[in-house]
Amino acid sequence: MTARRVAANIAVTLDGRYHGPGGPADMAPIVPFAVTETARNHLAQIHEGVTTAVLSRGNAEGFLGWWSPIADDESADPRDRGYARWLVDVEKVVLSSTRTELPHPNTRVLDAPAADVVVELKASGTGDILVNTAPSILKPLLAADLVDRLFLVVTPVIAGGGARLFEDGLPTTSWSLTSHATGDLGEQALVYDRMR
Repeated sequence: MTARRVAANIAVTLDGRYHGPGGPADMAPIVPFAVTETARNHLAQIHEGVTTAVLSRGNAEGFLGWWSPIADDESADPRDRGYARWLVDVEKVVLSSTRTELPHPNTRVLDAPAADVVVELKASGTGDILVNTAPSILKPLLAADLVDRLFLVVTPVIAGGGARLFEDGLPTTSWSLTSHATGDLGEQALVYDRMR
């Protein structure tokens, strides 16, 4: 196996939820904190050294449609443009049981368990692998202890409902805090590395 690191990026509330009680479209506990200076600086570092992005069908459709135009928008924040250019150009592996292709460059769609796909990716190629805001992929990877780095933005909100990222039954793992920044709104940008 090569030494490809598997990283994951996601924002969660203080009570560990990645959306609010209104369901997946309820992003009120997350979105106001995703556009701050701290969050943008955090976003600018998540793709360093990453040569493969792993996305779910839902976030691929949303992300790629949203970010693609920003890559060429000269009025956009340079950090946003850098991330958008990376996302357009990088190899993208999209996990889906309902789609067989997507109209985006450098994209392949696979219908396979997330852990199997990531083990195969780790065994070939070079550069890091990023699971980009895809809890349906991140959860089974955490359960299989396949995540080496966590990029988290923790928002200062207790949502009180909504899906949780860290559910009971995960294996016990230890992590080292390697980066930390606090934003003006109280959001925390954190980077944790898996201690093995």
